[in-house]
Amino acid sequence: MNDRSILETHAVQGSILIAGVGASNGLGAAIARRFAAGGYPIAIAGRNAEKLAATAAELAADGAKVAHVVGDASTAVDTARFVEAAERLAPLAMAVHNAGSNRPATFLKVSEQRFEEHWREHALGGFHLAQAAIPALLKRGGGTLVFTGASGSLRGKANYAPFAAAKAALRALAQSVAREFGPQGIHVGHVVVDGGIEGDRLLSIRPQLKDDRGPDGLLNIAAIADAYWVLHHQHRSAWTLELDLRPWAESF
Repeated sequence: MNDRSILETHAVQGSILIAGVGASNGLGAAIARRFAAGGYPIAIAGRNAEKLAATAAELAADGAKVAHVVGDASTAVDTARFVEAAERLAPLAMAVHNAGSNRPATFLKVSEQRFEEHWREHALGGFHLAQAAIPALLKRGGGTLVFTGASGSLRGKANYAPFAAAKAALRALAQSVAREFGPQGIHVGHVVVDGGIEGDRLLSIRPQLKDDRGPDGLLNIAAIADAYWVLHHQHRSAWTLELDLRPWAESF
């Protein structure tokens, strides 16, 4: 099947929803740019109104049909609004859960509140987005639901207990949803991002890291976004449930 027939099969006019978009130089925005370049209308959602509006303006300036919604992906009310915004553009074709932060700390100093915050952002957020998006995808006759994971999805490192617990829960959620709704035409994917992402979030904290890691030692955000594009356009006879991405020099 050539690229054109794949695109026709997946109905380019369907909308793409990315929950967890902030700065323009971030993974959520990169995913939005990749799909906008492919002709899809885009709905982006995030908690930072200023960053979200700036990213939406950049996408629109490049010719994208874009809507943006400020809200918290860990709440059912807001994820429902995200899906509604995407559906106003076109029937939902794909939803991406890319929300959640990572705040490492020594385990004995982790508060119950901090542990629960990680769970809410990652696991509960993924749950709410899935419950909001799946009915729309079923109504359309199928589509794609992708969750952004991390190395913490597979193994817990020292000082990362809340993050690892939350990401492992999100991974299990993705597996369960895939087994229930794959036979109904919904391609569920879980992307394990195993390494540092070359974006504003990481480099604002550790600006020297890019030089320390050397050429292509961090994950390029556009390259990660290409993987999401591929997942959405896979033929259903060969769907990927879990995809892990890491720099060529990253140990694993």
